Amino acid sequence: MKRRTISVFGSSAPQPGSAAFGEAQQVGRLLAEAGFAVATGGYSGTMTAVSQGACEAGGHVIGVTCDQIEQFRPLGPNRWVKEEIRYATLRERLLHLVTQSDGMLVLPGGIGTLSEMTLAWSFLQVGEVAAQPLVLLGPLWRQTVQAFYSPEYVREKDMALLFFADDAGTAVNHIITYFNP
Repeated sequence: MKRRTISVFGSSAPQPGSAAFGEAQQVGRLLAEAGFAVATGGYSGTMTAVSQGACEAGGHVIGVTCDQIEQFRPLGPNRWVKEEIRYATLRERLLHLVTQSDGMLVLPGGIGTLSEMTLAWSFLQVGEVAAQPLVLLGPLWRQTVQAFYSPEYVREKDMALLFFADDAGTAVNHIITYFNP
């Protein structure tokens, strides 16, 4: 049986020792302990933290990288990546992370993370990707979605596609429960 893969989106900014980095490490560890592979953008910040947490817990870590990013930020994948999937463009990278997962977990982040979250949400809404958990971790996402939400444009059933979690344990437990009700 194929191992389920959870795509985790987040910021490249958090550094080791920060609360955001620690929380992302915990997400990676908990996902790996539950038997999931993790896929991230493969680079720095919370992508490194999730990868490290999963790897140290014996999990499989996929880094989805692209030439376009490395043209302006020549890093290469973080050292915890066990399987690199490389694309030429950011668009291809993003589509892979959203369409080739069994679930998605969104950590706090900036514009890139927001675009990943909204593409995932939109694809779930219209059935472009199979039904799966879309977990938004932290108060940033509650505030963002609350500011955006308007019942005349966003239906309740579309809001129900999102699961808001306050901590890593709640986020990962939601994914575990989704697959093992």
